[in-house]
Amino acid sequence: MSKKNKAKNLALIAKGKVKETAGSAVGNPGLESEGRDDQASGHMKQAGEHVKDALKD
Repeated sequence: MSKKNKAKNLALIAKGKVKETAGSAVGNPGLESEGRDDQASGHMKQAGEHVKDALKD
């Protein structure tokens, strides 16, 4: 299950990068901000997965 969650988190980070880049390219600050939010969310979830892994060991 952990690998599945990690993959979802990485996908969320990648999606956020795409949104941020697209927002910047077209001059849409809302989309750019949404992309940064998605990235931050993915990074936080990923950190949680790393904590879970550390506690298992």
